Amino acid sequence: MPLYHSILTGIAMGDGRTNTAFKRANISAEVGLNAIDELCDSGIIKLQKGNKFFTSWSENESVNNKLFFTSPFLRFWFTFISPIFKGIRDGDYKEFRQRFINRQNEFIQLPFIQLSHELIKLNFTQDPIVEIGTYWDNDIELDIFAKTKSGKIIAGSCKYTNTKVKKSELTKLQESCRKSNINPDIIIFVAKSGYSNELKSLKDENLKLLSLKHFRKLVS
Repeated sequence: MPLYHSILTGIAMGDGRTNTAFKRANISAEVGLNAIDELCDSGIIKLQKGNKFFTSWSENESVNNKLFFTSPFLRFWFTFISPIFKGIRDGDYKEFRQRFINRQNEFIQLPFIQLSHELIKLNFTQDPIVEIGTYWDNDIELDIFAKTKSGKIIAGSCKYTNTKVKKSELTKLQESCRKSNINPDIIIFVAKSGYSNELKSLKDENLKLLSLKHFRKLVS
């Protein structure tokens, strides 16, 4: 149906938040939420609620939920194929190629974050991870949000980009945590292209820097 198609495309092209998907689909929240219920029941997407843990928010604080595809193929389809299906059907792949080039890093960011969570679990054997995921509220987003068995709080960021992560990213992350009353014991970065010398000089037990070479642990 056109409504479902619009919502699914909105999820694929946006940040996953319900309000973003509804805005892209040009529908009201009431209509969108009813459609989301049916799409979740069908197993196409799943809904994840915003996490208020570690904050002092009141119970009536409103945080937008996020929507995720249950299958990587469906996410690929509604990001790259469905919006330009007619051209592909007619054998014109130019727009697809350009679209893929423009959005490739953005598209890979989500599985990069998910794999980073698995990698982080393997790096905390002495004090195992008991919770890990992403965090978002109305002000900030954290790619890495975890808690160890001993109660240590971990916050972090994943960077699937072609540039090295600089010290300014650490400052930005620390400011984001302060804004949402999160006090991490450990900060972790996971980066495709490595780190500046300035940031590497700050590495210690409370600042961990992981790169592509560390992902070998996942296949060893």
